[in-house]
Amino acid sequence: MNKTVSGPDGQPRCAWCQSAPEFFDYHDQEWGYPVADDQRLFEKLCLESFQSGLSWRTILAKRDNFRKAFKHFDFNAVAAFTEADVERLLQDAGIIRHRGKIEAVINNARRAQELVVAEGSLAAYVWRYEADNPPVPQTASTSPESIAMSKDLKKRGWKFVGPTTVFAFMQAMGLVNDHAEGCAMREKATRLRRDFQKPE
Repeated sequence: MNKTVSGPDGQPRCAWCQSAPEFFDYHDQEWGYPVADDQRLFEKLCLESFQSGLSWRTILAKRDNFRKAFKHFDFNAVAAFTEADVERLLQDAGIIRHRGKIEAVINNARRAQELVVAEGSLAAYVWRYEADNPPVPQTASTSPESIAMSKDLKKRGWKFVGPTTVFAFMQAMGLVNDHAEGCAMREKATRLRRDFQKPE
């Protein structure tokens, strides 16, 4: 199976980009580059939990709606949501109207607050799970690190954070460089990860 496809500029990209035209911009501008911003990290964990059982294309198309619905994923704001907010969100056709996942975001916002108190920041916590010598490239849907993070998050009371969800989060947020060999963005991701100052 080919690991790359030709992009709009004729340069090779990861093969999954061919699934939807909008994936090329997402891949080139965001995917696999290291992130240390707590709000962006929380957003991605939430969106990956919504993606469970669905396609990423569906979530990406609704991402702006999700941001409006969940206060741009400011977890301090979302932590104050009430049952009335759950009912409001269940009527919002712009997002995925799944009660369990909506309630999980609110629960996880409160758990994120606790984690920041305990660990200093969400970024400091997640970057402790970066593999020292990750395989190049990753080929599975989980990793020892995603399994470990998932287990710990669940122990802390987080919901909808299984190992596959966490691994997809780690791929997207640059904790592992999973751009395919030959992908035009792989070197950029390698460089950004090399120069990245890991939060402590």
